[in-house]
Amino acid sequence: QVQLVESGGGLVQPGGSLRLSCVVSGFTFSNIPISWYRQSPGKEREFVAFITGNGAGTNYRDSVKGRFSISRDNDKNTVYLQINSLKPADTAVYYCKAIWGKGYWGQGTQVTVSS
Repeated sequence: QVQLVESGGGLVQPGGSLRLSCVVSGFTFSNIPISWYRQSPGKEREFVAFITGNGAGTNYRDSVKGRFSISRDNDKNTVYLQINSLKPADTAVYYCKAIWGKGYWGQGTQVTVSS
């Protein structure tokens, strides 16, 4: 059974940092590209970052380039999203998605940026 579990969200002040984690189970993790998405209230879910199965390739939406960093540890079946210099506009539920077959989503983790 494919399962993705996000964690690491929370309430942070503007300028702060968080590291989100996505633990994946149910398939051969190192073969699977993973993306992070986010969804703010009243808005559509949007792409944030992508990483290839071997971690050699990454991609980011323009508004997070230089502040967000995606990485993975294939020994731990985990993908990370380091988010720095947080802004109120980054407030959202953050989801990871396995790019395989129909696609598989986690349940999300809430990030709130507020003073």
